[in-house]
Amino acid sequence: MYAAALFDPDGTLIDTEPRSREAWSRLFRNHDVPFDEDTIHGFAGRPGREALLDHVHRFAGATVDELFAEALHYTTLPDMPAVEAIPGALELVTRQRATGVPVGLVTSGTRAYARSELAAIGALSLFDVMITADDVTRGKPDPQGYLAGCSALGVAPSATVVFEDAPAGVAAARAVGARVVAIASDHTRWSLGDADLLVADLVDVPWPPVFRTPAGTARTEG
Repeated sequence: MYAAALFDPDGTLIDTEPRSREAWSRLFRNHDVPFDEDTIHGFAGRPGREALLDHVHRFAGATVDELFAEALHYTTLPDMPAVEAIPGALELVTRQRATGVPVGLVTSGTRAYARSELAAIGALSLFDVMITADDVTRGKPDPQGYLAGCSALGVAPSATVVFEDAPAGVAAARAVGARVVAIASDHTRWSLGDADLLVADLVDVPWPPVFRTPAGTARTEG
């Protein structure tokens, strides 16, 4: 009954969270701007420039573009945490493709960033379409990206399963009427309750996934 799959890459396909958190934290530290865990968590799943708009007034004399470029530079430094594929991610995408299911990517990052991250884990050739921050005017939680992904794959959102890890992405996918599988760590599980299925990783996720609630009904923990 599900005709396509769309993935958010960061934290869903690729474990970039430690590196991303350190890059944003380093940006605040190096400018002597106070921050806390909630500040850094607010960047998850959102376009970097868009998230920076909430804070740019605290960075004296700096522009959003300058701050974004600085944060991206930090991700390239050799002392940053390494990135790896989320357990089970590449195997799941390979199974989907083997059954003829089109697979796409919808990310809040730029196209260059997404291509670089996918290439780092050997997954660049696994996706039929790629919707990035360069292709939309509004980022997650706005549904524009997932609507574009479904359109590019030629499938209805209701026949699509979205794989996410951030509240903004879950909200965007739910807004278009897609089913949502969310990867939840202990500290994000509480914020992903609108997903249809919560999993720790993608190791034991079958295709198609087994949902215990009707479409359009938020999943809750037992």
